[in-house]
Amino acid sequence: MAEDTLTTAGIGRHGATRLPSVDVDNYNIELKDDDGFLGDRASKGAFQRILDSWRKPLKKNGEDPFGKKATEEISKSTLDEILTGDDVMAAALLHSAIEEFAQELAYVTRRFLKTKAWNHTERIVVGGGFRQSRIGELAIARTDIILKSEGLEVDLFPIRFHPDEAGLIGCLHLAPSWIFEAHDSILAVDIGGSNIRCGVVETRWKKAPDLSKAIVWKSELWRHADDEPTREGAVKRLVKMLKELIVAAEAEGLKLAPFIGISCPGVINDDGSIEKGAQNLPGNWESSRFNLPALLVEGIPEIGGHDTTALMHNDGVAQGLSEVPFMQEAARWGVLTIGTGLGNARFSNRKKDKKDRVEKKVKKSKD
Repeated sequence: MAEDTLTTAGIGRHGATRLPSVDVDNYNIELKDDDGFLGDRASKGAFQRILDSWRKPLKKNGEDPFGKKATEEISKSTLDEILTGDDVMAAALLHSAIEEFAQELAYVTRRFLKTKAWNHTERIVVGGGFRQSRIGELAIARTDIILKSEGLEVDLFPIRFHPDEAGLIGCLHLAPSWIFEAHDSILAVDIGGSNIRCGVVETRWKKAPDLSKAIVWKSELWRHADDEPTREGAVKRLVKMLKELIVAAEAEGLKLAPFIGISCPGVINDDGSIEKGAQNLPGNWESSRFNLPALLVEGIPEIGGHDTTALMHNDGVAQGLSEVPFMQEAARWGVLTIGTGLGNARFSNRKKDKKDRVEKKVKKSKD
């Protein structure tokens, strides 16, 4: 896999602003205040710091319901159980942290809404790993209430698909719709700072042409942070995972499209290189001579007897794209992903464009 290998996708551009269903107005905006990046105030780590600060005064009196266990070592499932358990003190402690985090998330959301890039945003969906917990759901709901109490006309709610699958399903919306007429599934890759997840996504296009019924048929997870591979080693492992999924899909009788959708952190250039934001990935992924889509096509040149095409976009964008079928009543909407950092993207639907084309076609037929 030569480092100087480059590719230009034949059916679209990597990191494109115009996609089949929506326009990507912007993504990966880095807002700052006097304390640094705003995203640091509404991340998974921020919630842990807030919870830790509420535990400190209780620790002094020996009343900390979590004992000596470090906050970052307490699992989401354990915290969720406490919310509905009999330990009132522990539950109250969590509610205090949730409220403070919601205030922080509300502050960050307001700052986004005040920017020109997010002007007139009507709805915001919240994804990321933090969302997949009762604590996350409560924090999101509380943030929505705070914003509405301030008179902001915006709806904030959790992403519908499981966060582990949203990025994979969102990759469907990178592909041109004609692909779905002859194929019932695609390969998708979701790359994160700790994990790489690959999956076969069933379109279920015949049941729902808007892709609202799409599902992840099968997926594989590799926690690369534990293995600390080289960049080349990570790509090699990724290719192996995809090949295994191809074999499984073919054995199941699925008609895989010769297409790989890739969700990746950072700002994605149209040639498939990564401009910035990939610092948590193994090795230097921001080198102008490193091109992940090209390397995947090199490793898997054909799928089902047809030349492979790969398209890559930002991971926050991909998660947001999974919501496209459910956002048709909004002209402009966004996504915030709460994880190691705070991913973000803003979209505009192109309903007016479609309506204009239909009207022009009808008028032309009458003439």
